[in-house]
Amino acid sequence: VQLQASGGGLVQSGGSLRLSCAASRNILSIHTMGWYRQAPGRQRELVAIISNLGSTVYADSVKGRFTISRVNARNTVYLQMNSLKPEDTAVYYCNIYATRTFWGRGTLVTVSS
Repeated sequence: VQLQASGGGLVQSGGSLRLSCAASRNILSIHTMGWYRQAPGRQRELVAIISNLGSTVYADSVKGRFTISRVNARNTVYLQMNSLKPEDTAVYYCNIYATRTFWGRGTLVTVSS
């Protein structure tokens, strides 16, 4: 199974982007789907996760600005990012936690000041 993330790019501060991540085939028993990010010189960190029942968890730094959603039937997870800041610049990775953990290859988000 491969996770294909898309939607990254260059945006000005205050702008918006929508990330998408789809699995190449159906994954059984998904518990959570989520997004992590890694900025240069920093460790990978949680951005947001959503459970199979729709409950969500967000990093404090993105609360009120980012929204995670999923379409279970398509094994797809989205991240709507609004009011982007330069500190949001990072490679964003999608993640699916099922009977094992799957990671996407990452999509770069660059926010210019």
